[in-house]
Amino acid sequence: MNRTAEVERATKETSIRVALDLDGQGRTSITTGLPFFDHLLDAFGRHALFDLEVQAQGDLDVDGHHTVEDAGIVLGQALTRALGDRAGIRRFGWCVLPMDEALVMVSLDLSGRSYLAWDVSLAPRAFGGFHTELAVEFWRALAGQAGLTLHVRRLAGENSHHVLEITWKAVAVALAQAVSRDARIAGPLSTKGVL
Repeated sequence: MNRTAEVERATKETSIRVALDLDGQGRTSITTGLPFFDHLLDAFGRHALFDLEVQAQGDLDVDGHHTVEDAGIVLGQALTRALGDRAGIRRFGWCVLPMDEALVMVSLDLSGRSYLAWDVSLAPRAFGGFHTELAVEFWRALAGQAGLTLHVRRLAGENSHHVLEITWKAVAVALAQAVSRDARIAGPLSTKGVL
């Protein structure tokens, strides 16, 4: 089964294209106009071992908000399409990852039910046009479109760069677990028979 998707979305605020291969090798091509956001998405693709292309143009003269949120929407839609009926996947993933002084825990479920529990306090800071407050907007948008229950908690960390980067990596590792296939699973892994 080919687990790929390509999604495009254009609004008055942004134009976003995402191509995703869940069975890739971690190759990425990211251009959003927000270099730090590019860095986070690159880390996500590489650590999930997804081949990921994100091309985004947005109203960055206004703010980075629309670009970041809309990228989350389109990536979530691509994930949904690439997963299809979610048959044979492990469904759940979790990990705790460090980056220097930062430690983040992620637990997720590709249940088809969207929910974000975000316990990642960060000092207000801007990395170019990427503000720390945009992180929750990205993950909320992605979880909403992907039918993903996502819990993220900062266990330690003072450096906002470290906390944000390890958050993207930790979600990637947990998501790679959840989308992995297991030959023992016939159909969706659910007592309901559907996800």
